[in-house]
Amino acid sequence: MEIVASCKPLYAVLTALIGAILVSMAGRKPNFRESLSTVAAVIMFVIIASMVPDVLAGKMLKCTVFDILPGLSLTFRVDAFSMIFALAASFLWIIAVFYSMGYMRGLKEHAQTRFNTCFALSLFGAIGVAFSDNLFTLYLFYEIVSVCTYPLVAHHQDKEGYAGARKYIIYLTTTAKGFVLPAMILIYVLTGNLDFATNISTGILPPDANSTLVTILYICCIFGFAKNGIMPFHHWLPGAMVAPTPVSALLHAVAVVKVGVFSTTRVMLYVFGVDTMSALNLGIPTAYFVSFTILMASIIALSKDNLKARLAYSTVSQLSYIILGVALLTPTAIEGGLIHIANHAFSKITLFFCAGAIYVAAHKKNISEMGGLGRTMPFTFAAFGIASLSMIGAPPVAGFVTKWKLLVGTMEMESHYVGILLVLLASTLLNVAYFAPVTYKAFFGKRPPGEKYEGIKEAPLAMVIPIMIAAIISIVIGIFPGFMMKFVDRVTPDNVAVAMPQYNPAGAPKFIPSVNTHGVPEAHHRLAIETGLT
Repeated sequence: MEIVASCKPLYAVLTALIGAILVSMAGRKPNFRESLSTVAAVIMFVIIASMVPDVLAGKMLKCTVFDILPGLSLTFRVDAFSMIFALAASFLWIIAVFYSMGYMRGLKEHAQTRFNTCFALSLFGAIGVAFSDNLFTLYLFYEIVSVCTYPLVAHHQDKEGYAGARKYIIYLTTTAKGFVLPAMILIYVLTGNLDFATNISTGILPPDANSTLVTILYICCIFGFAKNGIMPFHHWLPGAMVAPTPVSALLHAVAVVKVGVFSTTRVMLYVFGVDTMSALNLGIPTAYFVSFTILMASIIALSKDNLKARLAYSTVSQLSYIILGVALLTPTAIEGGLIHIANHAFSKITLFFCAGAIYVAAHKKNISEMGGLGRTMPFTFAAFGIASLSMIGAPPVAGFVTKWKLLVGTMEMESHYVGILLVLLASTLLNVAYFAPVTYKAFFGKRPPGEKYEGIKEAPLAMVIPIMIAAIISIVIGIFPGFMMKFVDRVTPDNVAVAMPQYNPAGAPKFIPSVNTHGVPEAHHRLAIETGLT
């Protein structure tokens, strides 16, 4: 891989910071303030998009800001893995700005300048995480995201808001300092640097490192990045739903939870590597552990009548799909996990945008109160239905690509594939059980007794248009996944076969990215046998 010195990663990160500063200075002029947010979001996306040709050409862009110690620096890098997250987050920031404007003004919320400033600072931290070249830089920006989103969670400044924000900041900062920070220091002592590897195979840990110590470091990193929502460190996420809906969308789609799963998978693949995880048998235990989160969070979601609470537990479940795919250590499963970073982002932001639109237009929070509301708000609930199909994994929406690749990746395993396959099938049925009733009730259900919907109409266009854009993109990237898969395929080719030699036997061609084959033929054959289709 060719390494190219470039300041573009730094420019992308600084754009959000400068935007936040300018927004904070324009508080007395709301239209100008929102214009600055929009301009900053667009500029950042354009800068990130300008790096796409270099990344697809096999180049890695790097920018060292300053050195701290030998092997320890504040450095940014752009590779295929980082672009999966950065492209999705930067684009969604643009539509989130318009949506937030409609929501905050529609409800006449207070402290809108602080809200927009912290929103921009959160993207500053998120893109910093995406473009981190080493564990130190990633940890620094991970903590920036935690601090900058605290005022957003506490936005309402009431007892409930402060309680949710307190739980949020305690969970995220305590786990990071209690697990990740010590692990980072020990990794530096072991290796002499914290730079991520350039492929997902080798990792950076020395071959003679004590296996017990490496396993402990691995566990610390899995639990330390608590933004990934893995149980039991997930309680902060439902508690943060006291925040305004645009914040919930930020938490669940654009920045916070994606920072968590991105950091977790970045460390799994680029610090430990597939070789080490396979040699120490770390993958299968991780897969079963996150499978518990997938199933339990889905079961809890079934019990929630509050729409945002149901979506929150859905997020807890869906995030673990990403970690599950990587933990399976098979080529297609890793692809399925990584592509879900983008697929989940577009679909989940649509769902939260819809929840906010329903509240602004009808002041309804509970699903039991939404009977027949879809006939009054058809665009909003149609978009909700589309995004729900994506979360379920139904074609032709984005989530189908995820579920298909996870399914095929599971069948590539030599053992344990039956257990993981059952988890995927059970979780899909649970997804149907807690998503389908919302759309069905809205369009075909009866209105609650005495409830009148006269005067209720769709939310402001500033909210409905971003909702429809996000929903349409969820369909487009489900039908045409090729663009995002180009980045995913640059992460996986020729690397997994090193640790999984059964996929690269002697005399056979090297592992070919599934952009053309969409899976390994043997896996398809085994899948057909198991499901009785042959």
